[in-house]
Amino acid sequence: MKIARPSRPVGRRTLIVARAKTKRPCYQAAQNRTEYKVLSTKRIASNRSRHGMHQVVAHFGLAVMQCLAIAAVGFGDHAAQIARLVQPLVESKAFVGCEVGIIDNGKQEIHAYGEIHQGAGDKPAGDTIYEIGSMTKAFTGTLLGEMVVRGEVKLDAPLQDFLPPNVKLHLAKNQPIRLVDLASQTSGLPRLPDNFAPKDPTNPYADYTPDRMFEFLGKHQLRRPPGEYEYSNLGMGLLGYILAQKAGKTYEQLVVERICDPLDMRDTRTTLLPDQRKRLAPPYNAELKNDKNWDLNCLAGAGGLRSTVNDLLKLAATSLSDDKTPIVAAIHEAWKPHYSKPGEIGVGLGWHIARDGVTRWHNGQTGGYTSALFIVPPKKVAVVVLCNTACEQTTPLAEKIILAVLGLNPDPPAVRKTVNVDPKTLASYEGTYALSLFFAITITLEDGRLMAQATGQDKFQVFPESETKFFYKVVDAQITFEKGNDGKFDKLILHQNGQDMPGIKVPGIGPKAPR
Repeated sequence: MKIARPSRPVGRRTLIVARAKTKRPCYQAAQNRTEYKVLSTKRIASNRSRHGMHQVVAHFGLAVMQCLAIAAVGFGDHAAQIARLVQPLVESKAFVGCEVGIIDNGKQEIHAYGEIHQGAGDKPAGDTIYEIGSMTKAFTGTLLGEMVVRGEVKLDAPLQDFLPPNVKLHLAKNQPIRLVDLASQTSGLPRLPDNFAPKDPTNPYADYTPDRMFEFLGKHQLRRPPGEYEYSNLGMGLLGYILAQKAGKTYEQLVVERICDPLDMRDTRTTLLPDQRKRLAPPYNAELKNDKNWDLNCLAGAGGLRSTVNDLLKLAATSLSDDKTPIVAAIHEAWKPHYSKPGEIGVGLGWHIARDGVTRWHNGQTGGYTSALFIVPPKKVAVVVLCNTACEQTTPLAEKIILAVLGLNPDPPAVRKTVNVDPKTLASYEGTYALSLFFAITITLEDGRLMAQATGQDKFQVFPESETKFFYKVVDAQITFEKGNDGKFDKLILHQNGQDMPGIKVPGIGPKAPR
């Protein structure tokens, strides 16, 4: 999801607000940071949007390096630890089904919660298939690393060399976009192209074709030269496309040949066979209603893969090995830092680097799924969490689980509870609230549900935790309504990424969100 622009993913919910230039604080995974000594202050990573498949939610700063100095406790069977963290989410019905996979010094565990089909009681298994959204970007980055190791491409190769002859990029300051710029989210390309207009918003990438992508690239004027972090589904999707073209294959064929086959990952695909279709968990949105599967076209490299906990544990286990195999070399090449800035982002090739400087990770979200993968090489520990629900708790849960495996005792994720609010009060919030000259949130009351739609984004329900305080379920963001001197509600405050961003109701503007 999205509300704060610019921002994770190929996932459709990133609420990111209107060109806010503020720095994003890190997510504090351990509730009591006095439990351990801070040994490192390195990098961070993350963010996401409805039509951005992932949710690199720019607020994570794992305290893993701090954990490395602590005596290991509780290694082995982590069932009780994990259940303590997941149970509040089960009880609050934050998701329909959820699976947790753990690697702890060579030992693997899988823990399943909830159900595959809502109301059916069928528990997920290790071979249950989920859309992984922007976690796909880690695969795309690994492909680039693999092709670099093979000598097939160079990281500093200009993007222009891989485009059709009739497509000429309009560069900023005549500085070329390189393959490494695409992979490290520093290309300067926008999150999505301005000719991205899906016929079916519930399957938004299905009709975006290579012709439309090249049409955009041939017309778009870059606002700035490469070098600054700006999460782009377009950039990573484009990278996946051109690497596949270079190899003379489709993106799926290239992923299968270079990554999946060497690791025996038989269920990681973009297109599923009949047997795999039967094991695909159905998608549910944040309100636990049926959603639709996503089918990505030329931007598959940004978020088109489906996978299982079993397969992702194979990827993680391989990444933690010291084997001198091509796939291990490719992953480790993709892990090398290519962008970092104090207090902000660390990025390799597709992979994000947490503030500890050692943890590699990525997460993702589509219309009805969320995913997160964290790998801590020095401790030989990894955690993967897959959900068939578009809930904003998946990545914070994964972060807390990995802290628990490393010996800390983090609190369970906070669970917000809803209350009943009089419909007349809800109706008084309707209107368009301007947070800047270019960004507004429109509030409408539809069938008793309060809906919020940010400029250029989709409409999502916000849920009351008090008469004036509301929260999104698709992203970690909240809205507070306030009264003016006349006693009428004429102001809202959007709370996201540690920022409080006020908006004023615009007189005379009705329920249609400005674009």
